[in-house]
Amino acid sequence: MAIPTQDPTQRTAVITGASSGIGAATARELARAGFTVVLAARRADRLEALAKEVRTDGGTARVHPLDVTDREAVTAFAEQVESCDVLVNIAGGAYGTEEIAQADPDDWRRMYEVNVLGALHVTQSLMPQLLASGDGTVVVVSSTASFTCYEGGGGYSAAKHGAHVVAQTLRLEACGQPLRVIEIAPGMVQTEEFSLNRYRGNTDKAEAVYAGVPDPLVAEDIADTVAWAVTRPPHVNIDLLVVRPRAQAAQHKVHRTA
Repeated sequence: MAIPTQDPTQRTAVITGASSGIGAATARELARAGFTVVLAARRADRLEALAKEVRTDGGTARVHPLDVTDREAVTAFAEQVESCDVLVNIAGGAYGTEEIAQADPDDWRRMYEVNVLGALHVTQSLMPQLLASGDGTVVVVSSTASFTCYEGGGGYSAAKHGAHVVAQTLRLEACGQPLRVIEIAPGMVQTEEFSLNRYRGNTDKAEAVYAGVPDPLVAEDIADTVAWAVTRPPHVNIDLLVVRPRAQAAQHKVHRTA
């Protein structure tokens, strides 16, 4: 007889980076699955709009403006979260496409702080609630850049390698405890802000990333993947799931139409 999947009723999911893109889509998807969603990101106005949308659809959402790179703010945030069954670390980003010879160290530092230290801060601070749930799940949304380097992507790849290591190491250290650690590594995902931020607001360059690519992934594809992974039976851990569009065979191998 098949083991039933987890019942998300009365369960709480904290989503960082929830103000846009994959984070916002994941919040909507988990709310539809029955989770109470705790929305964490820096832009309060966007979080409030998303929470209103979730509530209009019959879900439950709580808003917590948060900069995951601010350790004191994260600690204070965790003290306000009474329970946490699922933590989805999505807050991240890429800044700049310069090659290493010209790269700005401040861009590298910024990427490391949000992609790696941000996930570390939030995971550490919510660990008591995750373990107290008796069936906690930590999700790290990394990237295929976590294990594939490419020209102009050194800083982002280095940061995502760090996020990948956080997930791998935590899984080893949590072995025997009531905690699953899941890593979702997306490939090419077209969202409204990722490439625009990377190209410092240059719309033409941002749009060129996806030009001619038939059906790149969208935020909802990754949100659906996260929701599937966290609702597997408690004994099932999705260690690492790579998700790419069919048009992308690798970072450097993408099919484009004329």
